[in-house]
Amino acid sequence: MILDPLRRKYVKFTPEEWVRQNFVQYLINEGKYPPGLLGIEVMFRFNKLKRRVDILVHDRSGKPVMIVECKAPEVKINDKVFDQIVCYNMEFKVPYIIVTNGIDHYACKIYHNENRYEFLLVIPLYEDLLS
Repeated sequence: MILDPLRRKYVKFTPEEWVRQNFVQYLINEGKYPPGLLGIEVMFRFNKLKRRVDILVHDRSGKPVMIVECKAPEVKINDKVFDQIVCYNMEFKVPYIIVTNGIDHYACKIYHNENRYEFLLVIPLYEDLLS
């Protein structure tokens, strides 16, 4: 078990949880993301099924602006993983998505009005999400 400081409870320390906890700390310490605007394992419904977003980042007004999908380090980041986060984003319609397995990280900017996306070279700082 490991204490999740954002959820304020102990959770099972799985390989995916290791990735999630480390990535949250990266966002807070390096990306200057406000901890109070990060949601962990946020539940929502997709096609009448319950799903969970690993990390959901909000702007200061509470609007979602980024989804992060975390996988265990041994899980390869492939089209299936991207399909999962793209499906989740059909619900949230955020402009940024990130997929990570703790080793490889992929960040994308989504242009919903133009029906396109682009891979980013770096994970955006929190302030860059808002501009």
